[in-house]
Amino acid sequence: MNATTARAAAVQHKADLLRSLRITVAEGVMAMPIVTMSLPVNVFMTALVAKAYVLPKTTIGLITALPFIANFLQIFSAHFIAKWRPPKFVTVTAASCHLVTWVALSIFLPWIPKNDPTAAGHILIGWFLLSSFFSAIAGVSWNAWIQEWVPSRLRGKYFGRRNGALQVSTLTFALGAGWALAHWNYSIPVFQGIIALAAGMRVFSLRWQSQTPSRPRKSSAAPALPLRQQIDVVLKSRSLLMFVAFGAVWSFAANCFGPFYHTFMFDELDFSAFDVGVLFTLSQLGGALSLPAWGPLLDRYGNKTVMTASLILWQVQNFTWCILKPDNSELLYMMWLWGGITSAGFILGQFTILLRLIPVEAKNLAIGVNLAITSLFAAIAPITGGAILTWALARWGNDTMAVYHVCIALQPVLALAGCLLLLRVHEPSASPLTMVFGAMRNIRTLSGLLGLSFLTNYIFYKPEAKAPKKPVP
Repeated sequence: MNATTARAAAVQHKADLLRSLRITVAEGVMAMPIVTMSLPVNVFMTALVAKAYVLPKTTIGLITALPFIANFLQIFSAHFIAKWRPPKFVTVTAASCHLVTWVALSIFLPWIPKNDPTAAGHILIGWFLLSSFFSAIAGVSWNAWIQEWVPSRLRGKYFGRRNGALQVSTLTFALGAGWALAHWNYSIPVFQGIIALAAGMRVFSLRWQSQTPSRPRKSSAAPALPLRQQIDVVLKSRSLLMFVAFGAVWSFAANCFGPFYHTFMFDELDFSAFDVGVLFTLSQLGGALSLPAWGPLLDRYGNKTVMTASLILWQVQNFTWCILKPDNSELLYMMWLWGGITSAGFILGQFTILLRLIPVEAKNLAIGVNLAITSLFAAIAPITGGAILTWALARWGNDTMAVYHVCIALQPVLALAGCLLLLRVHEPSASPLTMVFGAMRNIRTLSGLLGLSFLTNYIFYKPEAKAPKKPVP
């Protein structure tokens, strides 16, 4: 009787696991539109703040900083939230609150004054900060929940397929939203319609998420060290601290004028939302297609070496932004495709090098320190960039193209200088971590700025090495 019951339980557990895997793919596809819209810069948000309401550059910079501020703030609440309820409950609750904020925006959008950029900016800032905070909590808790029940032996194959499905969803949304906004001249009802569609899809996503019959696997984690000992471990991890310093430089470089590349395309190059959507698509395709090739290079030549080469190839071509004008703007299509191809190696390397640098005995503290510092610099950067751009345009407003060209050059200069820090990082032997979720939070947020929105809900994984086949006697 006991054997029969055990077999029945095993069969039911397998059925629940297979159903959970299928549901998680479906709910991810349905969630992608609203998740993508929640990035600091994307087709929808850029059109909203640059075309529908034409907000000041300082306000756009502050709005861009809000998701990074939310990433920083959620660190201090993560410990208490984790003790409050299981990750699945926290995920569904936070995602539902995030959905409510978007529904509220859709309802009140017509009442936001278009002829008063200051008042409109204040409203959108307050709304986006609240929305970003719920998004940050939902993102981290969702990753913790997934890690609970997806067996490590299935992660490589499963997440590879799931990531592909999410890319299709993101591509379709970017092109569809861009076309609708451009076709109907960025009218408020179009924004409301896009939000309504994304919110409706998110309702199905949350319903399926709550119905997922996932079961946590047995944990064999060792007890954590006392906080003082963890601090000592982190402070002695010189390579980790050097990488955090590089991450701070890179976060500032990418975010300082990153949000204004899009306003530059809208205002100076006369690109439509559909044109920007096509650029996003090219970047996503380049990144998605090149990711499988970067993995073997990282394994063979080391993370910091390949990351440095990838970053140089990527950032050198960004100097081309400094010569772009309406008569040669077609260069952007090749630039975004090349950027997607070359940046994928750098992004993937950021994950795999963390597997080596984060000390297992102080994993949570190390991840928190990395996320806190990079979030802080990422939040300061667009506020600083917006203030500088506003000042420069007020002083040399008769040549706005030249102002943008000079400001945009800052990102590749700082990024290439940051390579000196990256090359000083020593890679120890790989730690036995299978996933580093929290540390990747800023990379997902930053993906909107880089045009790599296929990374928004991307699950980074390191497949387990296959055991060698035994020779046939």
